[in-house]
Amino acid sequence: MNKFVALPIVGISALALAACGGAATTEEPAPADTSAAITIEEVEAAQQAWGEGIVAIGQTFTEEGDYAARATEHINMHYGYEDGMDILFKPTLAAEDQFRGSFDEALSYFIGTEGTEDGGFAIAPYTDVRWENEGTIVDGDSAMAMGNYYFTGTDGNETKVEYTFGYAKNDAGEVVITLHHSSLPFSAG
Repeated sequence: MNKFVALPIVGISALALAACGGAATTEEPAPADTSAAITIEEVEAAQQAWGEGIVAIGQTFTEEGDYAARATEHINMHYGYEDGMDILFKPTLAAEDQFRGSFDEALSYFIGTEGTEDGGFAIAPYTDVRWENEGTIVDGDSAMAMGNYYFTGTDGNETKVEYTFGYAKNDAGEVVITLHHSSLPFSAG
């Protein structure tokens, strides 16, 4: 007695691909590998994009655009608040509310809130942000960078600020800030 086995079309396609050296699969594509080590190049790219975002917030403010929306986009893109990550944020020009553990506190620092010490750091505006890393330490899926960054005002003068930033990868595999500490250099006078 002859046995006949009916193979569904998917099965036949898989056999045909296998015979040709290809692989057939009906599985979903693998999610982004968020465990991959962060590279120094990724840190430098994140820094460059962060600086460009600060300039864009100020430009949007100057052009009387929706700078709050631009700042929200900036924070969501560059910090891990939206990803539910713990964020340590100590901005430069903060004395009363020194630490910004929430998105709303970070937004207040960037665009200002009436009745607070926040005058809107990012709406100054600045025309450029330049980074000089003293060093970057990569430790697997996290990294830390320390150095000076320089904010160029519309008058062409630079303000030097000291920083330490920590980075991690979010679930999408993007490098985001989890630690931001900056301060003005010590002055003996």
